[in-house]
Amino acid sequence: MRTKLSIAALIATTAVAAPAFAQSQEQSFNGSHAEVIAGWDRVNDKSSYDASKDGVTYGGNIGYDIQRGSTVFGVEGEVTGSTISDRSSNVLTAGDRLRVKAGRDLYVGGRLGFLAGPRTLIYAKAGYTNAQFITDYDSPATATAPALSFRQRDNYDGWRLGAGAEFKLTDKVFAKAEYRYSNYGSQTNGVDPERHQIVTGLGVRF
Repeated sequence: MRTKLSIAALIATTAVAAPAFAQSQEQSFNGSHAEVIAGWDRVNDKSSYDASKDGVTYGGNIGYDIQRGSTVFGVEGEVTGSTISDRSSNVLTAGDRLRVKAGRDLYVGGRLGFLAGPRTLIYAKAGYTNAQFITDYDSPATATAPALSFRQRDNYDGWRLGAGAEFKLTDKVFAKAEYRYSNYGSQTNGVDPERHQIVTGLGVRF
């Protein structure tokens, strides 16, 4: 009798635990997450002579996901910097120097994903981006003009589209790979920038 009761208790415990385990697996992409990202960055000015510069983007991302079955809905925000910098000399006068550098880039948007496996999420994303570009100019003093030096910060509003894959390394730790395209439209100063990026990330879910 005791053996039968023990077996019945074990079956009952397993029946209760199994749905909870299955639910934890199904809900594995739920909740908040934070990550560090880095990757390839290219800024292209389509308006003038199709000038482009390559560099490295780096920064952080935070977000929140809700999973319903095999579908994941999420919102996220991101702050990144870039190593992109373009230097020129003798632009307006002999001996002057001009540098245009990519500054901080802010992003907020949403994503929609589908499970491609128990630990793999494929997703697309879209949202708003605001990129800053910093211009430094210096010119030496001449017989007719004093030395000149100034810094200008330009903020460009735009939109971003992207797609990627997220892989769970453990229940809490994940890695991702992502491509995204950003477009900032025609600006009043004649600049028409766009941006291509391929990034990888390492994050935690909590």
